[in-house]
Amino acid sequence: MTTQSVVLLVLFLGVLLILSYPLGKFIAKIADDQASVPGMSWLRWLEKALYRLAGVKSDTGMGWKQYAVALLIFNTLGALAVYAVQRLQAWLPLNPQGLANVSMDSSLNTAVSFVANTNWQGYAGEATMSYLTQMLALAGQNFFSAATGIAVVFALIRGFSRHSATSIGNFWTDITRSTLYLLLPLSVIFAVFLMGQGVIQNFSGYKEVQLIDPVSYSQAKVGTDGQPLKDDKGAPVMETLTTSTQTLAMGPVASQEAIKLLGTNGGGFFNANSAHPYENPSYLSNFMQMIAIFLIPAALCFSFGHMVGDMRQGWAVLTAMTILFVAMTLTVMFSEQQTHPVLASMNIDQASSALQAGGNMEGKETRFGISASSLFVAVTTAASCGAVNAMHDSLMPIGGLVPIVLMQFGEVVFGGVGSGLYGMLIFAILAVFIAGLMIGRTPEYLGKKIQAFEMKMTSIAILVTPVLVLAGTAIAVMSEAGRAGILNPGAHGFSEVLYAFTSAANNNGSAFAGLSANTPFYNIMLAIAMWFGRFAMIVPVLAIAGSLAGKKRLEANAGTMPTHGTMFIALLVGTVVLISVLNYVPALALGPVVEHLQLIAK
Repeated sequence: MTTQSVVLLVLFLGVLLILSYPLGKFIAKIADDQASVPGMSWLRWLEKALYRLAGVKSDTGMGWKQYAVALLIFNTLGALAVYAVQRLQAWLPLNPQGLANVSMDSSLNTAVSFVANTNWQGYAGEATMSYLTQMLALAGQNFFSAATGIAVVFALIRGFSRHSATSIGNFWTDITRSTLYLLLPLSVIFAVFLMGQGVIQNFSGYKEVQLIDPVSYSQAKVGTDGQPLKDDKGAPVMETLTTSTQTLAMGPVASQEAIKLLGTNGGGFFNANSAHPYENPSYLSNFMQMIAIFLIPAALCFSFGHMVGDMRQGWAVLTAMTILFVAMTLTVMFSEQQTHPVLASMNIDQASSALQAGGNMEGKETRFGISASSLFVAVTTAASCGAVNAMHDSLMPIGGLVPIVLMQFGEVVFGGVGSGLYGMLIFAILAVFIAGLMIGRTPEYLGKKIQAFEMKMTSIAILVTPVLVLAGTAIAVMSEAGRAGILNPGAHGFSEVLYAFTSAANNNGSAFAGLSANTPFYNIMLAIAMWFGRFAMIVPVLAIAGSLAGKKRLEANAGTMPTHGTMFIALLVGTVVLISVLNYVPALALGPVVEHLQLIAK
């Protein structure tokens, strides 16, 4: 562990706290659907106009079933729209490169991915998607999927704050206010900042530029029939070619980059994502991108405290998240700073010095180094973002274990926009239930009794993702179509498949990048994992919100367990870790753990 790594982590958490606290108070005002948002009352006319245009009665509350139906219909229509734009993009405008229509299975996977706030990408963005598809379909869903997560957490918090109520809010109002007052203004500000750092924003065609030095490369000769030529021994016949130009992709990048990060979406305009200099050009842009990923998830913890009338509750949840995040971040930083055993056995100097970073620099940008790359690894997988500035496939085995585990925690360590907080509150409900069993009394959380119905829904919400991850991984490694996509043999290949289904079911979207996933098998299997990983959790959460809203609030007494102190924070952290251990340790043992032991043995 280097001093630079520790200082960077402390600075990151300090800036995050300074920015997220006032934003949390602001978001709490947005959640009050009957009030004007301070400083943005001039947008109230647009909000009301949108309601009139859509025929929505914004002052009419919804029960949890109505809320869930509206949410599912909205997101299903969104998936169909994204699918249609991809399938028709060759005939639509804003396609200067004349890119073809996207295949059916890839279009399905991408539509589900962006609607589910996963943004898994089995394609290269600059070679597959037109400007219209990137802006209208993908960036549009970046806003709507993030707003959906915020709407759900608003509904759950209202379940705790209201009593004897039949309504948990209005979905159409929540998603409109979240987009109009929060996501759009922040995205405009952040996009302008990114453009100032060098992120491009244009509608130009791709540019052919001259190279300073011509580049020679080899490729297999192709016959008149389009097949590679082979010599007498069956080996491909190679030819050497030289090029003096390079094609530079252009496009409206900054606008998509901003919401990609603020909405914890993660889908990059370019295939290299945030390792690409047009998406992430400087060390400052890299730091602020990490802040943007955590900003709204951290702020929502303070919004939670404001909305339930007890800021200590928000601090308790944020503290639990931070403890888990710091522990996992230090682990990946320490792992990546170590010398690679195989290279060490070859007497290759990997020590940190004034001339080299030291440690495992494979797959990392020299612009950012090990510390900033390792922190980005932890941030993006803790927050269900999926944006990457380094290739996770090149991490050391223990370094690769960290992002997998962070996702397998259920994406509750800050987590996605909205989804991180409602996921952690589900674990809080489970934690107080466990505490109630230990002391022999009915569990309570924020004055609401936790009874059989809440625990049934909690069990579904917690278990749905492990089922999708483990079943999907098992099917993939047992089927010929699944094994065909594995490019690396042994434990690392298994880790690639496990990572893919963990990322999909937990709506993260990052990948180990060593798996050929743009195939009908993986496109369909991962789409199933993404859809049910998102909505099979949201519906139980809304059911819990509706049940809690209808209950009376109980006054605290001598037997009530405080849910804001050190004991509760420790119990909450322990519950998150324990559930992950019970569900995933056997699978992890077959992947990164075995790979680590094999690496040491070599």
